[in-house]
This record gives sequence, structure tokens and C-alpha cells, in this order.
Amino acid sequence: RDGQKYTLIDTAGVRRRSRVNETVEKFSIIKTLEAIKAAHVVIMVVDAQDTIAEQDAHLLGLILDAGRSLVLAINKWDGLAPDDRDLIKHQLAVKLPFLDFAERHFISALHGTGVGLLYKSIHKCYESAMIKVPTSRLTRIMETALQMHQPPLVNGRRIKLRYAHQGGSNPFLIIIHGNQTEKVPNSYQRYLINYFRETLKLVGTQVKLEFKTGDNPYEGRRNKLTPRQQHKKKRLMKFVKRKR
Repeated sequence: RDGQKYTLIDTAGVRRRSRVNETVEKFSIIKTLEAIKAAHVVIMVVDAQDTIAEQDAHLLGLILDAGRSLVLAINKWDGLAPDDRDLIKHQLAVKLPFLDFAERHFISALHGTGVGLLYKSIHKCYESAMIKVPTSRLTRIMETALQMHQPPLVNGRRIKLRYAHQGGSNPFLIIIHGNQTEKVPNSYQRYLINYFRETLKLVGTQVKLEFKTGDNPYEGRRNKLTPRQQHKKKRLMKFVKRKR
């Protein structure tokens, strides 16, 4: 489409528990998991004429655990009255608050309404999931976030975050080094995640943080000389002394 190749992996869908026996349900979930792991971007299709069920939330949790980018497609949207549409949007906000990063489309698969717009979101999600960001830029972004909102105090000591680098893609993983990093509260982690996402303009992809406590391995590296460099330095110092 538009010169871009896409490989679509279709699943039969996972039926509601009341409509299928346990064996078939487990098999369908296994096949769905395999499809999720094989994909870069997952499109989760939700029936707008059904309420958001526990099983929908469970499947979305599996997508999050796999770290995949997500596009949420709410189907049969054209058959809903305005009040029902508002109700569905409210349910999405209340029952799925952890999907604030996901791209959302209200579509009609039967009539094709809004389906073509999915490709634009899929492309954006893929680019965001596979982005490569230099350590220097991630560290600058982190430092700006720290200036705007400092980490909390723990036992009278401020948590210190020193530098950040990329640890992986899809999901986008940022590894942050510092002191007392194991004590960074969840609320501050969410702040950092949102700040990185907004600054890097990431779409539809998760941002995960991993904290490591310890010294900066790059600090002081300039002062460490190889044996050959040390030998040259000694010869130079002797030459300087003779000149004096």
C-alpha cells in the first residue's frame, strides 16, 4: 500500500468464555499469542456493540506483556447512536486506562469506513517501535525531565539519575543508571515514560524503563591510559625535565 509492503497475520479471534469450551479457548489463545509475538504492530479489534469484557482486557494485557505496538480498532461504530458512542468512549477510558499510548480508530469493517486510516497509524507505530536514539540525546532528554521535576527524596537523600541509553526496540527500552534507582516510585517512572514519549513523539508503542544502580562506566575513561600510552607519557616527561 502506497509503496510499502505489509504482512498481515490474521487470527480467528478469541471467543467469549460463555460461547466456547475450555479446550478450544486455550488453543485459540495460544495461536493468538503466537501471532502477537510474530508481529511488529498488533491491531486489536473490539466490537463496539458489546461491552468491554474481562477477556478483552486480558488479551490487551498479553499484547502489553509481549511489548508490541498497538492500534485499537473499535468496529461496528456506524451502527451506534451518539449516546452509545459516548458510553463506549467512557468505558475505554475507565476500563483500559493503561492504553493511553495506543492509537484508536472507530471503524466499520462491513462498510470500510475508517479502515484505510489504519495503515497510517500502523506505519507510525512501526517507526516508533524501531526507532534508534543515541545515548547523548536520551541523556539530554532525561536531564531536562529532571530539571522540570526532580526525583523524590529517600531517607533524606535525593535519588540521582546520571545517564540513559537505549536497551532495545519493540518495545522501546531505556536503561537509566544512577544511585538508589531501585527506589524510584512508580509515579515518577510514569512521569519519565510520558516525558520520553512526548519528546520523542512516539506513537502507539510502549516505553519501558530499566534502572541500574552503580557508577557511570564512561566517567573518568579519559584518564585511563594503556601501558603503551603510559610509556610514551614517561618518555615525554623525561624530555620536558631535560629541557628545564
